[in-house]
Amino acid sequence: MTTATAAPFRFFSLQVVRTRRLGPSLVRVTFGGDDLHAFHSDGCDQSLSLFLPHPGQSEPAVPRELGDGWWQCWRELPDGVRAVMRSYTLRALRHEPDDADDADEPDEIDIDFVLHTPAGPASTWAARAAAGDRVVLLGPAIADNRAIRFRPPEDTDLTLIWGDETALPAVSAILESLPAGARARVWLEVPDAGDIQDLRTEADAEITWLVRDASGAEGSPMALGALRDAQLPPAAHPYVWIAGESGCVKTLRRHFVAERGIDRRRVTFVGYWRRGMSEEQLRAAE
Repeated sequence: MTTATAAPFRFFSLQVVRTRRLGPSLVRVTFGGDDLHAFHSDGCDQSLSLFLPHPGQSEPAVPRELGDGWWQCWRELPDGVRAVMRSYTLRALRHEPDDADDADEPDEIDIDFVLHTPAGPASTWAARAAAGDRVVLLGPAIADNRAIRFRPPEDTDLTLIWGDETALPAVSAILESLPAGARARVWLEVPDAGDIQDLRTEADAEITWLVRDASGAEGSPMALGALRDAQLPPAAHPYVWIAGESGCVKTLRRHFVAERGIDRRRVTFVGYWRRGMSEEQLRAAE
């Protein structure tokens, strides 16, 4: 398994370039910025910290000028002033080549937001985002960095993936990265049938979409049932990547390790969110 470099991260000042609705629960926001040339990532599930302004603010309040001391100062700002910080996964990065004929094409990144009810501050911001809106992003300056989790061992002969709507950007990028001939079995859970997307891949990938019912029941029982019923192809060295709601992720990890007998060292699991808790509450509980 490859090893991540303990790479430095830096702040980027970005503006919204455009938005595009992907489905009832999903919106893609494209950002640009003069210093995006310094943003580098080779990962499929690159994690980022995005800082958003409060209503009435022209830009998010982040004390970047303090260097390494920004975090403590940011936490001490008043609630109505301190920028809203949320963790997201990079969906796409487009760097304009240095030798491009058209110098007017800027560097851009895409981030997909989940819209939900009741809406939190990030969901509210994304639903109303418009060209020119300003944000701050904390992201990697080196391509191989510790905020990349998808790292299948070189001997992987079957990739197993589960994700909910918050993991859909990462799963989409992972599938795009898999070469022809690679085998993958994928389960994706979304709140609405309209959120189902046509995902691109050259791999031999079987993708199963799971749509939650209108009752809003927790996804874990449905996901676990689907995985238990699945007949997996034989594989000597499978690799598992699971991301989404923390409780569901833990349940599915137990399934793959205890019920399927997959080596726990070959299972990557990431809790992107926890049911009933905001990101501020999650950080306070850590």
